[in-house]
Parts: sequence; structure tokens; C-alpha cells
Amino acid sequence: MSERLQKVLAAEGLGSRREIERWIESGRIAVNGDVAKLGLKVELSDVIELDGKRVRLSTKKTERRVIIYNKPEGEVSTRSDPEGRKTVFDRLPVSKGERWIAVGRLDMNTSGLLLFTNDGELANVLMHPSSQIDREYAVRVKGEVDEDVMRTLREGVLLEDGMARFTDIQPGRNATGANSWYYVVLMEGKNREVRRLWESQDLQVSRLKRVRFGNVFIPSSLKAGKYTELSKEQVDGLAQLAGIQDASAPIDNETVSDQTRSTKNKKSRK
Repeated sequence: MSERLQKVLAAEGLGSRREIERWIESGRIAVNGDVAKLGLKVELSDVIELDGKRVRLSTKKTERRVIIYNKPEGEVSTRSDPEGRKTVFDRLPVSKGERWIAVGRLDMNTSGLLLFTNDGELANVLMHPSSQIDREYAVRVKGEVDEDVMRTLREGVLLEDGMARFTDIQPGRNATGANSWYYVVLMEGKNREVRRLWESQDLQVSRLKRVRFGNVFIPSSLKAGKYTELSKEQVDGLAQLAGIQDASAPIDNETVSDQTRSTKNKKSRK
């Protein structure tokens, strides 16, 4: 059965449908030797090339899957690490013919909720800034936080890469000494954004944990270093939140080569 080119490539994890449509318009994609046009439908037997390199399409269909991983501090959000540090992929389940895609990143000293999916399109849409999906963090701050500080962080602070702000700040449980807990929400995924916002007010973050991504909360029973899989209803709800209308449709396994995968947008991190 033929499907639109951008849908097929999005399912392979190359990018969102909108991004791939722009690649088609700019002439980066060829099908069977001819430059592709918008609206073109392809079969699995077609030869598809991106920037002159062939894209190997998978032949099987699989159900869209999403897992929650409770990332401990000290793990890096890459598939491998030249320094030999543990990565967030080390403890994930292995399924033949499937490849987990991380939905964004958490820096090494940040713990908590990290989503993985086997659906490239879902991952890209969830990470894209235009999706405006909020992330919530529990953060322990060292120093005095008064109403002026919280107002400033809600209204916005000019960082080196642009304006940033928390859409919500709520006091959490108190910690010992000069440390206090807060729950903060933001809509973007700039590098170390949570930490940099607090640091802009001369406050130090001593602990940081992500507790929610969109409509997905980290279960209180999920221990650090463990994962759990979302139910079909939860996966469909997440896909609908991302604006994917055919939320229940099966998706193609993600088996594209690492060389081709490097054309994807860089994933966000905190």
C-alpha cells in the first residue's frame, strides 16, 4: 500500500512531517532517481534518497510504544559515551527490529522522567518547540526566594540564547537548611534552562528532577533506573496531545541507518 512520502519518512524517525515537507520542497529527497515533489506517494519497494544517501525502509508494522524511564543522576542522555559513563539507553528493554528514540534529553545531573518511543514522528513532534508541551520539574534551590524573584522568573529573563520564563512556580516541601523545594513549569527545552533561570537570580540549584511531560506523570512507585510502559490509552492520549490525529494507527519500525539519522534536528536537553 502506498503512503505519502513525508509520512513514511517521519515514521522512520527522520523528522516531523512538516520538516520533511520542507526537505522535499528544497529538493533534498529523490525517489527512484527523480527529485521528489509534495504529494508523492511511495511503496516499500521504492528507492528513496536523502541528500544522496539511501534511506532503508523497514518492512514490518508495529504498534506505537512509549516507555517512562526514571533517570538517575550520573547517566548521560546519549546512546554511547566515549568516557564510558552509563547512558539512559543501557537499561531499556531490547526488542528485535525496534529502536528506542529519546524524547529530548536530561543533563547528567538531572533525574526523573524521560520518555522513549519507537515512533520517530511522535518523538519529533513532542520535542518541537511549536508543540508547546509543558514540562514540570521539582527543584531544590539554595538561597532566599522571595515574591520579587518568583515574579521575575514568571515574567521572563533574557538569557544568552533569548527570553525564557517559567509559566508557573509553586512552593513545594521544605528541605533542611537554606534549601527549599519548588515546582516549576516551562514550555521549551533549551539547554539547562531550568538551572540557568534560577542562576540568573543568583540562586543555586542543588537538586533537579523532571516529574511531568505533558499529560504523563512519573509514577511515585517507579524507582530510579527503572522503566514502565504506557498503556495503549495513555499512548493514544500522548499522540493526541502532540496533534497526531491517527493516534491509534500502527507505525513503521525505526531501522534507518545512523548516518541518515544524523540529519535529524538536535534533541533538546535541560
